[in-house]
Amino acid sequence: MLVSRGELNLPNSLTLFRIFLVPLLVVVLLTKFTGREYVGLAIFLIAAITDFFDGYLARKYNQVTRLGMLLDPIADKLLVSAAFISLVELQLAPAWMIVIIIGREFAVSGLRSIATQHGVTIPASPLGKGKMVSQVIAISILILGYELGRFMFIGKVALWFVMFFAIVSGVDYFMKFSRVFLRRS
Repeated sequence: MLVSRGELNLPNSLTLFRIFLVPLLVVVLLTKFTGREYVGLAIFLIAAITDFFDGYLARKYNQVTRLGMLLDPIADKLLVSAAFISLVELQLAPAWMIVIIIGREFAVSGLRSIATQHGVTIPASPLGKGKMVSQVIAISILILGYELGRFMFIGKVALWFVMFFAIVSGVDYFMKFSRVFLRRS
């Protein structure tokens, strides 16, 4: 059996549900129908809330699994990347900013993967958590901004905050990675 029964717990089910919501979010955002912004926002926020609860429940009930540790960051990156790319397609977010934000995600994932292969864990930092919160806020405002144009300016400002957190937290991960591996040399 590839996945044990203990790994198919509530936290991991929430993570899998988040992954399931990603293509639905993209279809809703990119299909023209009345109210798509509200439906898209609801799907996005439900998915974002599962990100909080899967980790919280896993720690509270001691249900942290290898599967969850693998799937949770993948689900996060899929959700945020799909939402941002959809916003680029809708011309609600500049592509260059989204490339930087998503590029940071891949770079940090690569660093963490290399560290893990060497038996080192680089935990999520408060900056990374701030980045995630700023992403959820910016994406939510930008999704609504399409329908309610007055939110567009606020959405663009929120996107700059995401850029700030992405760059600062990315530099923080690179510094932690460098310190760990320079000590080993």
